[in-house]
Amino acid sequence: MATISKLSSNLHHPLLSSSHPNSPSSFSNLSFIPFHTPNRSSPPSAVLRLRFAIKLSTPSFLVRCSASAGNGSPTKRTTLHDLYEREGQSPWYDNLCRPVTDLIPLIETGVRGVTSNPAIFQKAISSSNAYNDQFKELVQSGKDIENAYWELVIKDIQDACKLFEPIYDQTDGADGYVSVEVSPRLADDTQGTVEAAKWLHKVVDRPNVYIKIPATAACVPSIKDTISLGISVNVTLIFSLARYEGVIDAYLDGLEASGLSDLSRVTSVASFFVSRVDTLIDKMLEKIGTPEALDLRGKAAVAQAALAYQLYQKKFSGPRWEALVKKGAKKQRLLWASTSVKNPAYPDTLYVAPLIGPDTVSTMPDQALQAFVDHGTVGRTIDSSVSEAEGIYSALEKLGIGWSQVGDQLEAEGVDSFKKSFDSLLDTLQEKANSLKLASM
Repeated sequence: MATISKLSSNLHHPLLSSSHPNSPSSFSNLSFIPFHTPNRSSPPSAVLRLRFAIKLSTPSFLVRCSASAGNGSPTKRTTLHDLYEREGQSPWYDNLCRPVTDLIPLIETGVRGVTSNPAIFQKAISSSNAYNDQFKELVQSGKDIENAYWELVIKDIQDACKLFEPIYDQTDGADGYVSVEVSPRLADDTQGTVEAAKWLHKVVDRPNVYIKIPATAACVPSIKDTISLGISVNVTLIFSLARYEGVIDAYLDGLEASGLSDLSRVTSVASFFVSRVDTLIDKMLEKIGTPEALDLRGKAAVAQAALAYQLYQKKFSGPRWEALVKKGAKKQRLLWASTSVKNPAYPDTLYVAPLIGPDTVSTMPDQALQAFVDHGTVGRTIDSSVSEAEGIYSALEKLGIGWSQVGDQLEAEGVDSFKKSFDSLLDTLQEKANSLKLASM
């Protein structure tokens, strides 16, 4: 885990960061590296009008990665506390590595949950020596590489769940979750995904764990089946409104099929990805090249997300939903994922500030989290420009940009990226195991 040390008197809320420059095959201690705040200046035409203020404060930061013990300290009240208490949005942290106790200062800063994925664990395990002792024991006990990987991951998830359990208890199971994803190799395997979710739920054995299932066509039925078994799910890799509606229906179908008289402990979030949408659509707009097209750059992702929230409000209302509420059902909250800004010309809180609304989650990696704590403004924004969002969505369609095709491409790229991270880490662990065996000869 990494922590940000205070180097400027302007910094009031130190956060953790985990930028690991080390190569995937390295298990060495990590050194000091600079943390750069992205350029927050951008032309008005570059982004959807955002109704939030930016405080132009750019303190200096230094990132320190520790391999065995935390070095954080308690922090003061931050905008993250206001985000939850005033607007009903839960700020989560999109990262996890050892020592897990380094999450404690983040929790004090206002973070209320954690998300992880194969790419996060690939970076964490291959960039730190904090996993070496446990891995060595697993190899020496005869565990194969993939089983050893899951042992490493499960320990981190269990330890993190313990840290967030007080939040889970205080909110009666509404918050304080830690997410762990099924193998990305199962993205096209409906029943295999269900079995993996059952196994993870059993071995992690924590009330506040979310099992992450991708929203691929093959896995949408897996979501229904897993929910019906009483297992809470974080549905990931959602890139389009059509797929999002299918995910909601799978959640509702699963609750109805569960046969449970008390549904209050079966919860879910739907992880709707944001910045990657702009990354792809901006390239399409630049290829079109007209003034109208270029003016829409940086607007697609937030516009689609605003419409997703409208869909959320519609689907979680009416007779069908009210019947489930009587059994204790909780709404499947929208979770904004992929919230870091990829284009340095855009404001560094672009995918956080305009998406604030009740009953939502924003999971932020280091860059986005630090930026919002430093100069984010808290206020309900998610439905403040719905007509504008509808206009942008339609304008993109008129230019020939197909939202379903965009969603399909981003989904395929996301699954492929996670598979590569997963396979790369297993290769790294195999090399490490081989070196351990040679050393013992």
